[in-house]
Amino acid sequence: MPIDESRTFLPVNIAVLTVSDTRDLATDRSGDTLAARIEAAGHKLVAREICKDEATVIEGILRRWIADPAVDCVITTGGTGITGRDVTPEAFARVLDKEITGFGELFRMLSYQKIGTSTIQSRAIGGVAGGTYLFALPGSTGACKDAWDDILLFQLDSRHRPCNLVELMPRLQEHLKAA
Repeated sequence: MPIDESRTFLPVNIAVLTVSDTRDLATDRSGDTLAARIEAAGHKLVAREICKDEATVIEGILRRWIADPAVDCVITTGGTGITGRDVTPEAFARVLDKEITGFGELFRMLSYQKIGTSTIQSRAIGGVAGGTYLFALPGSTGACKDAWDDILLFQLDSRHRPCNLVELMPRLQEHLKAA
């Protein structure tokens, strides 16, 4: 996955949401992991929150950040499993314009190499809503590292070749111009 150093790096404004009934800022290791990696890559952490595993609450925060022109991308951690309290993908379904199915597929393929068949329990998902990228990651620190280090680090880098998500950002809302 080559980085073309002759191209200009464009920092992405990223918000991080931790979905958990038990975490707070002092114990949010997955949120800390994402925040550190986002900033180390040269991007801007523009917002960070923690909320309960409640679809309406998650949806409200997503809608607020989608409407905020200062947020280009939202990454959530937690709530992607299959228990009764795991509702992040359901909240995403309420707001997504388009799903990026390849994100979840690739995440599970990479995860399989590390945790084997247990990866079937992950409902990691990616998509676009209102011109904002959205990615829902599992709540484990390892899963956040894997998703960032092996997928998002490259796709959110404007220098990544042969293509990346950053170069598509100006075109994410072109369907609205035609209406």
